[in-house]
Amino acid sequence: MDYYGIASVLIVLSALFGYINVKFLKLPITIGLMLITIVFTVIIIAIGQFDDTLLLREKELISQIDFKTVLLDIMLSFLLFAGALHTNFNQLKVQRWPVLVFATLGVLVSTFLVGVLTYYLLQFIGIDVAFIYCLLFGALISPTDPIAVLGILKKAGAPKKLETKIVGESLFNDGVGVVVFLTIFAIAAKPEAAIQVGEIAKLFGQEVIGGIVLGLILGYITYKLLKSIDDYEVEVIITIATVMGGSLLAHYWHLSAPLAMVTAGLIVGNDTVRQSAMSEITEMYVDKFWELIDVLLNTVLFVMIGMEILVLSFSFDYVLAGLIAVPLVLLSRYISLWLPIKFFQKKLEFVRHTNLIMTWGGLRGGISIALALSLTQDMHRDLFLVITYIIVVFSIIGQGLTVEPVIKRLSKQKD
Repeated sequence: MDYYGIASVLIVLSALFGYINVKFLKLPITIGLMLITIVFTVIIIAIGQFDDTLLLREKELISQIDFKTVLLDIMLSFLLFAGALHTNFNQLKVQRWPVLVFATLGVLVSTFLVGVLTYYLLQFIGIDVAFIYCLLFGALISPTDPIAVLGILKKAGAPKKLETKIVGESLFNDGVGVVVFLTIFAIAAKPEAAIQVGEIAKLFGQEVIGGIVLGLILGYITYKLLKSIDDYEVEVIITIATVMGGSLLAHYWHLSAPLAMVTAGLIVGNDTVRQSAMSEITEMYVDKFWELIDVLLNTVLFVMIGMEILVLSFSFDYVLAGLIAVPLVLLSRYISLWLPIKFFQKKLEFVRHTNLIMTWGGLRGGISIALALSLTQDMHRDLFLVITYIIVVFSIIGQGLTVEPVIKRLSKQKD
């Protein structure tokens, strides 16, 4: 099947499952679509025990999709720009330092903690895996997924200060997390080579700082272009060009495209820029267009995540490791947030139980699965893919369905 055929099937399934969710389940779109797709795939597997025609067709479809490339190189830039475009810039400016620390130091600490705990967990259940591969798993599972977080928090009713911290962290920490993952991946791929600290620092700095600088430049150019004309159709096209052209430049120069798109989106979505560069009709069309892009790509993404169950190699040990890893990953996130929150709550007013809420509200999603799919067989790809999938499913469905009552209960609870 060609790319057009694959895209058509995915969009038809997304529309069908989206209709079922809105008509009957009435769940947040990310949760509803993922749940319906998993149930649909399980039914296909059950039918396949008697007639495997549909099962083989679905396996053929999912095997033709390069999930990692589709998400990380194509969809992610659009989704992050759309998310940043509608983020409260003024609130984020006030919370910039805790968000920055959560997205950098928090990811690094969580990566190490998850790596250590996973190493001893696997040893305990009799699976021998080198520590560097456990650290690699820590890097891919530590970043929270802005796509899942943004979709669910919109309906959770979190206090604005808290929502800004969670959303701001998730927008930036996936870019940092991908860089950390690629750095550890480079070390794991050549275990015999000497580790050059300078080279690692250079790679990290180039990706992160370079990505943010590129985003600032793209945002400024976009602002100037929008300000110089008043034609909503062309102005919408300019924002699309910013994302697509900016992503190409980031990949060509080996910079972080996610961080570039987040930075550009925050600048273009800033109230000051909106008021000086966009007419009311332009602002409406830009917002509506990117909201539609956000919803469309989200629906396709979570249908693909649900269908990925077909590529997993389930075994009792792998499933057991995944189930035990769920609380270990949550514990690691709680610890990684504890020190920054203690430090900043003296200077900034924090909502009660911020650590607990951010731990439970820090959802994992497609980015973790895409990174797990990029592992080689030598890095125990099948094992870590099953563990990652179990964590993501629990995160999206379990945490996603309960994050609203948890936020309402804890944020209003007296100390």
